[in-house]
Amino acid sequence: MDNFKAFGSSLSSIGQQITPFASRTFQYTKEQLGQAEDKTQLPPDYIDLEKRVDALKQVHQKMLAVTSQYSHEAYDYPANIKESFSDLGRTVSEKVQLLSAATTPAEAQAALTAPPTAKPQPKTFSHAIARASLASSQLLHQQHTGAGEDPLATALEKYALASERLGEARLAQDAQIQSRYLAGWNTTLNTNLMFATRARKNVEKARLTLDSVKSRAKGTTWKIGATSPRDDHHATDELSPEAQEEIEKAEDEFVTQTEEAVSVMKNVLDTPEPLRNLAELVAAQLEYHKKAAEILSELAPVIEGLQVEQEANYRKSRESAS
Repeated sequence: MDNFKAFGSSLSSIGQQITPFASRTFQYTKEQLGQAEDKTQLPPDYIDLEKRVDALKQVHQKMLAVTSQYSHEAYDYPANIKESFSDLGRTVSEKVQLLSAATTPAEAQAALTAPPTAKPQPKTFSHAIARASLASSQLLHQQHTGAGEDPLATALEKYALASERLGEARLAQDAQIQSRYLAGWNTTLNTNLMFATRARKNVEKARLTLDSVKSRAKGTTWKIGATSPRDDHHATDELSPEAQEEIEKAEDEFVTQTEEAVSVMKNVLDTPEPLRNLAELVAAQLEYHKKAAEILSELAPVIEGLQVEQEANYRKSRESAS
């Protein structure tokens, strides 16, 4: 037992000479081992702020895990399709213009495979539908031998043009969301909340330092084995002026860091930026869906007209055959 006491005394002596970092580490280890007698408690209001900040951080992480997809152009692009370089070479609108000037099947095919004039076309679901619709329209046109135009081919071409407009509207939405929502929420997560985390770490460091100073001043840096009444009496002796001064200095630092952390956390929690950014997200989505509704509202009666005309012609041909 004397050997254990000697070992504990040696640790106490070391504790008086080590760096603040090591001193905090000693104190933290004591707390983890249940050997810390008096652990300075943080104010309840401070703990409540910590919980609210943690909740806000989790909210940002959860939302950004999903909404960050708006940064990836192909988030809704079908994984099961394969488009060639020529498929992505020109916009659907450009291909339609080239096709309108074609007078032979060969010229029409050349229009579909015309070399690119700019960067490859976007890989979005709507753009993919547009390209597939235009290619399908041309397949029908090439095989059509009757009078006039194939109504399904005509409808597919118009659908292709509308789908491309839908894709462009989606890209415009994504650009707005990236600049007005994602940028703000990433700043809050990676800057504002990080400042709060750093401030809280400073509070924890100051608390460990304070408790370490108190423990060292009272001669309880480390305990191994049982203590005698004489040891307990020594621990409760009146502190020296030097020790009292050191404790007061550590207490002042702890209070300063706590007040700083409270200020930082309140600023993070009270800022209107996250809600303002969320409003921008909703506004961008609303603008996109309004545009989409406008495009489809223009297309629907055109497609319906072609369908009604085809059905009328179909009934007329059946009546003539009978």
